[in-house]
Amino acid sequence: MTEDKTVTAAAPAPQVWPTLRAVDARALIRFLVDAFGFEETVVYGEGERVDHAQLSWPEGGGVMLGSVKEEDADSWPLRPGSFGAYVVTARPDELHARASAAGAEITAAPHDTDYGSRDFAARDPEGNRWSFGTYPGEPRRSAAGTQN
Repeated sequence: MTEDKTVTAAAPAPQVWPTLRAVDARALIRFLVDAFGFEETVVYGEGERVDHAQLSWPEGGGVMLGSVKEEDADSWPLRPGSFGAYVVTARPDELHARASAAGAEITAAPHDTDYGSRDFAARDPEGNRWSFGTYPGEPRRSAAGTQN
């Protein structure tokens, strides 16, 4: 059996959606939109409660979030502030300036990495950790040409 190492040119549309819970989901949504530039795609819920929200990342993908629920009533019991994500951006320095101006807690200033990325890191008001950088991941290998 031979393995073809052809690199796939285009990545498929995002189908992995990281999720998080928040004590004050509506405030977290405003922060993620204002400080980091996520786009509010949809928010379902009444009053301060958020049953489901989708925030899209302008450069692809996004996150889903909702209000924390009582443990015994929650089939997805994530603790607020326990989330972390790496978000790819072509403009980390501009995003860092935006996040700083919006009051984000910067945990790592913009810096160049050993693997060729330009990164910075921040924490949101709920305590979640966000890293932003230019590293898009390695190209996927194509399964085309594989013989059995």
